[in-house]
Amino acid sequence: MECLLIKGKQKISGSIKVNGAKNAAVAILPAALLTEGIVLVENLPRITDIDRLVEILQALGAKVSVTDEGCMRIDLSGVKSFSPPALLVNKLRASYYFMGALLGRFREVSIPMPGGCNLGPRPIDQHIKGFTALGASVELEHGIMKIKAKKLIGAHIYLDVVSVGATVNIMLAAACAEGKTVIENAAKEPEIVDVANFLNAMGAQVVGTGTDVIKIQGVRELGNAEHNVIPDRIEAGTFMIATAATKGEAVIQEIIPKHLDPIIAKLKEVGTEVETGPDWVKVKGSERMSSADVKTFPYPGFPTDLQAPMMVLLTQATGTSIITENVFEGRFRHVDELKKMGAKIKLSGRSAIIEGGHELSSAPVKAMDLRGGAAFIIAGLASSGETCLAGVEHIDRGYERVEERLKSLGVKIERISMEDEDEIFPGK
Repeated sequence: MECLLIKGKQKISGSIKVNGAKNAAVAILPAALLTEGIVLVENLPRITDIDRLVEILQALGAKVSVTDEGCMRIDLSGVKSFSPPALLVNKLRASYYFMGALLGRFREVSIPMPGGCNLGPRPIDQHIKGFTALGASVELEHGIMKIKAKKLIGAHIYLDVVSVGATVNIMLAAACAEGKTVIENAAKEPEIVDVANFLNAMGAQVVGTGTDVIKIQGVRELGNAEHNVIPDRIEAGTFMIATAATKGEAVIQEIIPKHLDPIIAKLKEVGTEVETGPDWVKVKGSERMSSADVKTFPYPGFPTDLQAPMMVLLTQATGTSIITENVFEGRFRHVDELKKMGAKIKLSGRSAIIEGGHELSSAPVKAMDLRGGAAFIIAGLASSGETCLAGVEHIDRGYERVEERLKSLGVKIERISMEDEDEIFPGK
């Protein structure tokens, strides 16, 4: 197993360019199945979730290659199957986007329930509601979702809860349906706008993304397209929070600052200096930070994906802070591990009460999910001693070559191999 050794009491310093958005890319690649032509996708992050999606595309019959310029070329002409392999689908949550894409192309899909990080109940009832409204039948047989439609017809769909996954899946299924589809109470995330831009580049007619009402006029077929994935606001936010938590100074480049407004606001609230430019943000940490309350909400609220990193920052702020998690029930799994490092945190329902201003100390910890793993890296950098972090495979799902990129910011962090978990957690 691989682990990260993180030297503590280090300040992030320098500049770094942000990669393409994971949460957009994992929907764009399945969306490519809606054409029988060729698509070129640039600025894809080199992460394991993308590798797994490519494996699924290839298993379905797509030909995938990467050009010298780092652009992924996908030839969809050979795709004949509408049944993604279970072993691959079970490895990541975003595999559910194959439901909408394959339903839109073949009017039929057979797919197991998706895998991914365990963040508590994440039902797909709103996805099913959308598919049913478009004219599909949905059955669950032995853990396999079987979705079929003689034809897909546009419909007016009101989502009971704001759901990024359901919004995108309905967009995919509706892109080549007959007539117009209207999605009300749609999610507004920038990644949804990016997916729509990709669909429109293929010839779809999607308008209204970024608002709570999206309209899709179905077209007969989609064609070739080129697309550049937007910058990853979660990765950018992670580096911003890490800079503030380590009391460092860094410039995060090639971003869309507007996407980072809620993070910028909270960093300023705790006393961090933040300066923004056209495509960059400069963060300078403060030696003395103030407490703050954070509530996660769908965009444009504070992102749930940055809740765990923000919690680490608040352990370093003087006073009592409260984080309320309003998106995922199971997103406090990192708390017990942070307590091993000396964090003083109490849980009460959906809220975490953080008594800040106490120094963290190194300890062997294990990432249980992607964003929790990022939080432990930040905690390791801010703590005294050397932290050994296991569960690196979770971090690799969403952060490209994380240790190399952090080294470019002047900190000492190494990836090492261990024979087994007992070397890190003796007696466990």
